[in-house]
Amino acid sequence: MPVWSQAGLTDEQIAIEEMAAAFARAELAPLAPVWDRDKIFPVETLRAAAALGMAAIYVREEMGGAGLSRVDAALIFEALATGCPAIAAYLSIHNMCGWMIDAYGSAEQQRRWLRGLGAMETLTSYCLTEPGCGSDAAALRTKAVRRGDAYSLSGEKQFISGAGAGGDAHLYIVMARTGEPGPRGISAFLVEGAAPGLTLGANERKMGWNAQPTRSVTFDDCRVPAANLLGREGDGFKIAMAALDGGRLNIGACSLGGGRRALEAALDYTRQRQAFGRPLLEFQALQFRLADMATELEAARALLWRAAAALDSRHADATRLCAMAKRIATDTGFSVVDDALQLFGGYGYLADYGVEKLLRDLRVHRILEGTNEIMRLIVARDLLEERNA
Repeated sequence: MPVWSQAGLTDEQIAIEEMAAAFARAELAPLAPVWDRDKIFPVETLRAAAALGMAAIYVREEMGGAGLSRVDAALIFEALATGCPAIAAYLSIHNMCGWMIDAYGSAEQQRRWLRGLGAMETLTSYCLTEPGCGSDAAALRTKAVRRGDAYSLSGEKQFISGAGAGGDAHLYIVMARTGEPGPRGISAFLVEGAAPGLTLGANERKMGWNAQPTRSVTFDDCRVPAANLLGREGDGFKIAMAALDGGRLNIGACSLGGGRRALEAALDYTRQRQAFGRPLLEFQALQFRLADMATELEAARALLWRAAAALDSRHADATRLCAMAKRIATDTGFSVVDDALQLFGGYGYLADYGVEKLLRDLRVHRILEGTNEIMRLIVARDLLEERNA
């Protein structure tokens, strides 16, 4: 039996989760330490995941996607992260980009890109953050100026996951300013990797997520056809925020997956390791800690699934619930991994046992897709607006 509860899931959802977990065990976990050590981005492994429908999870079936729900996606990303949180997280971003095109793209944009994204023949990156504005996304400075049948983009994006991995076939969804200051002046663009004027920075040296590249992306009079405008001018901030609701659930699920893997490892270790003549698992203090780890993961998972269901049904509280779920899931996942490392003692600090990699990979989840401080701000503002209505 799994260390987590499958209560409330349909037979189909259990099968979906078990498929993703089997892929994680067979294709991700054995090589994840090597990818992390050597900074290898396993494109062919990602394409194998795509062949199972995991690169276009909630893109419509008629557009080459799996047509699954956000709850289904949460199950998949949690399961994948038990094998490698860094690769699961990149798949999360890739899926978010595909959803943006499916939800807001023109028929021609959908026809041109979605099937390639679903097969991971084209890789994607989400370009919102800039060197001078992270949490304050509405203050972005990258500009897009209309010149005839094209836009000229100028500016720089920072911390772009997966950037450059697809070469000329890479697709960037870029938020740029076309109008007035603030959110209403932002538009979204589909920028191809071969676009003249697009250059990439060096692969960043990071604490974790070493299995996927992270680079700056610079646009210097980068020509983008007007047909590559996603939605209408001024829709970019709305599109970006709508995408982040789902992205927050995905990264929360990845954190739960890392925590789940750490709990499984801790259970195995405390059963085998002895101290004072008996297995660690027989010490009540350690039993209590393991019980708390499992309970906290279940509680965070329940809120995540509730938020996913709210997003699927377009409930008015969806954004608040997604922010709550992202905050609690990423904090909990990291805390559980930290507790597991403590249970391992000195061995937890060694790369051979895998727990320290989980800790390094999960730490950034509390920052990206909106920091956990911003999640608190979203929740508080929503509560106060509701109270004052």
